[in-house]
Amino acid sequence: MTLSTAKSPAQERGPRALGFGPDVRNLSLLGVLAALIAVGGLTRPAEFLAASNLQLVLTQASVIGVVTVGMTFVITSGGIDLSVGAIVALASVWATTVATQEYGFAGILFSAVVVGLGCGLVNGLLVAYGRVVPFIATLAMLASARGLALQITDGRTQIVTVQSVLDLGVPDAYVFGVPPLVLVFAAVTVAGWLLLNRTTFGRRTVAVGGNAEAARLAGIDVRRQRLHLYLLSGLCCGIAAFLLIVLSGSGQNTNGNLYELDAIAAAIIGGTLLSGGRGTIVGSVLGVLVFTTITNIFALNNLQSDVQQIAKGAIIVAAVLVQRRTAHDGDT
Repeated sequence: MTLSTAKSPAQERGPRALGFGPDVRNLSLLGVLAALIAVGGLTRPAEFLAASNLQLVLTQASVIGVVTVGMTFVITSGGIDLSVGAIVALASVWATTVATQEYGFAGILFSAVVVGLGCGLVNGLLVAYGRVVPFIATLAMLASARGLALQITDGRTQIVTVQSVLDLGVPDAYVFGVPPLVLVFAAVTVAGWLLLNRTTFGRRTVAVGGNAEAARLAGIDVRRQRLHLYLLSGLCCGIAAFLLIVLSGSGQNTNGNLYELDAIAAAIIGGTLLSGGRGTIVGSVLGVLVFTTITNIFALNNLQSDVQQIAKGAIIVAAVLVQRRTAHDGDT
């Protein structure tokens, strides 16, 4: 009597089929991050390994990290958002005007989030219902939001005077040594992971990115899904703008400069396909930590920013090559 030894895909992959198994891409990024920590510890052990510096790295990663979570959803759906940095700038200056600060903590937070959502709504309507190419729609938002931010500030820095907002950035507000901004970043990351991997919304996002027409035929409202995704990206930008206000204690029209490139790069090296159909929140967060750590190491060693950009570019290329090799091995 011969017994069949064939196993189902779930049996073959074990925990990975349920979403708990190790991801080679994430492990490779963890290896890069560990190597960077080793470099920092060897070159500037006293400064780099100090608790205050590690807190600084995590705090700086929090702002761009929140933006990257939203960007990951958009890219997974096959879209792109070039306006995230400009939206952060607009939300930060709108929330720090004298009129807004009169409403205190709640007024600043509410304004930042609403401006982010408003910009995301415009992007979503243009892309989903106006059928404008995402690259063009978000590029137009980038220019418009930057221009409006400059008009509001007239090129000046707007200082935050609401003490309850500033208090979030001082060490006395840390929870067991963890800055509040990092806790917000962690909460957004967990919420993003659950939304992408454990909800119908996440499955629809992947389906739209993989094949929009097939998703439509399967009963998914593709236009509404895309609208919601750009709203989500705008929401993340609004939250990031508030975190940046806490971190800098001001609002400037130059805030969020090149955030769009950093967020896209972090998502891509983390394993999110630029063509859509696959996204990973964990990988995106690891990508943010890698780039933030590089910036910190270069700053501590007084190295030029141009060398830093070259190093970032090399890491992006290396990560993409590793991902392609991993994907090829997985298909064979």
